[in-house]
Amino acid sequence: MVLHFWKAGRILSPLSETFGAAVLLSAESALILFTVIARLVRGHISVFEETLAAACLVSMCAYLINDHVLKVFFGVPNPINVLRGATHGFHFWMGSDNSGFPSGHMVLAGAFAGVFMRLYKASIWPLSALLLLAAGLLLVGGWHFLSDVIAGAYLGTSAGILGGAGWAAYSGRQSRG
Repeated sequence: MVLHFWKAGRILSPLSETFGAAVLLSAESALILFTVIARLVRGHISVFEETLAAACLVSMCAYLINDHVLKVFFGVPNPINVLRGATHGFHFWMGSDNSGFPSGHMVLAGAFAGVFMRLYKASIWPLSALLLLAAGLLLVGGWHFLSDVIAGAYLGTSAGILGGAGWAAYSGRQSRG
């Protein structure tokens, strides 16, 4: 079964470059920069623009903690390394930022989505559907195991909801419908 997904992963491999972490982090950095420039030029930014900047910042922070702390701590190899003979399991304090558990992509996307889910209740279902689609692509593409994706989605979304709650408390705003 894993080899079946491996074949599908070769077809989906261009997505790994298009939606690689460096590309996503660069896009989030650009969004933050444009928001700051808009604030400087106009003297204010909209509530949505504030939320967008907060979502990008929370997402980037969660991703960095995941890749430089959690992946190193758990040390679970990714599917490619398992197919090459690595043992699929925890290898505490022996990981790297290329380890598979938790999925960095799901942490990145989940944290971004979590901020919006917390601040805009109407976004919960559409963003959940997008996260589910992303999880499916990560599995079918052979980039992660199910455990990686679940842990990444949980950690990311939790961080996003917490970040959104912090932003709501700081800005004195309630959730929007």
